Amino acid sequence: MRVFVLLFNARTENEGIHTIQLGDRNKVLMFESEDDATRFGVMLEAQDFPEPAVEAIDDEEIKEFCDSVDYDWELVPAGALAIPPEDNVTQTQWQQEPEPEPEPDSDVSQNELDSIRRRLEGLL
Repeated sequence: MRVFVLLFNARTENEGIHTIQLGDRNKVLMFESEDDATRFGVMLEAQDFPEPAVEAIDDEEIKEFCDSVDYDWELVPAGALAIPPEDNVTQTQWQQEPEPEPEPDSDVSQNELDSIRRRLEGLL
């Protein structure tokens, strides 16, 4: 059966799956409905999480993953209103992908760019 999970930094080396921590256990939520997973992701964003990607994955694959890392899992039925807990962990095991440093593609110095930025902000 296809289920939907929330991933952070999807398809990168720093990919992480959303879990809920209950005591010393982590639980992966598997949503039957893509809309429910998307709604849960929006609620996470409202709690200052980065935007998660909703990914369709075979439920057996998630269960095998959970067994391999000693996580619990829960199937959230379609139409059930899952709500993220109010308390969030402050340290994740994955980190948000850093913004790549822009490569200098012009001869404009940083000081000149700052000056232009200040003038543009002054126009607002």
